[in-house]
Amino acid sequence: MSTEKNQIELQLKQVQAAMLHCLKDTNLNRLIPDNKNILGSGKMLRSQLVLALGAANGIPEKELINAAAAVDMIHGASLLHDDVIDGGIIRRGAPTFWKKYGVNGAILFGDVLMFKALSLLVAVNRVDLLSELIDRTGEVCRSEVEQELILRGSPGTWEECELVGRYKTGSLFAFAAVAGGNREKEQTDALREAGYILGTAYQLADDVLDASGNEEISGKTLGTDDKRGKTTAITATKNAPEDPVAYLFQLLENALNLLKKWPEIHGAWDRFLKMTMVPVLEKHVNASVD
Repeated sequence: MSTEKNQIELQLKQVQAAMLHCLKDTNLNRLIPDNKNILGSGKMLRSQLVLALGAANGIPEKELINAAAAVDMIHGASLLHDDVIDGGIIRRGAPTFWKKYGVNGAILFGDVLMFKALSLLVAVNRVDLLSELIDRTGEVCRSEVEQELILRGSPGTWEECELVGRYKTGSLFAFAAVAGGNREKEQTDALREAGYILGTAYQLADDVLDASGNEEISGKTLGTDDKRGKTTAITATKNAPEDPVAYLFQLLENALNLLKKWPEIHGAWDRFLKMTMVPVLEKHVNASVD
């Protein structure tokens, strides 16, 4: 496992370089050195998933690097916009972009990141992944609209909460999973669904963190969900499982079980969970104790 982890860490540096190079021809490139919390400074979970699965499938490294950079740039754009919507003032331990440059600046920078991300997939001639990323990003936007304009102010049901998590967060994990796949339909569909489930579990844990976590430890503004009346795993008690935390970890098992038909992929996913995802989720749900 240590060899695989070291390899992924080396590749993550290439992903970070690809993101910076993608912005080289824009006038926003000059802002990156003073705003290192925007790109490549977080956990890069989606990139790690792309790289882990892609290595197991023997996907060319350049395709994996560009796909990982693309999904992390889209994720970075979503955080820029989320911080504006939620009024967050800290992101990854530093002031949020909108606090430094204004709401207009954050929105515009997020827009640039989204469209530059798409160009990374064109550069490696992965039209299939370009279509996938467009569709999955559309789902993220649609879910944000649902949470902000339809559900806000209502505690919501557990089913509504899960749907928000599936598309708001699960969609980009679904893309990451597909990007590491072998392009065969059966595996692609299984990886996409596993990614949706994985992202749902992550969002449920993030809801717990927002409600009861420690800002100094988490490195971001917390408590905004409650202040803004969002439907989350904390508010959605109707039809909720008896033990929501146990439920989210069961989701991880459910995702893993979808991949049993492909031993190499199943093994890579299992290692990703154990080395990367489970420790992050445990930290989230135990934040109130810390």
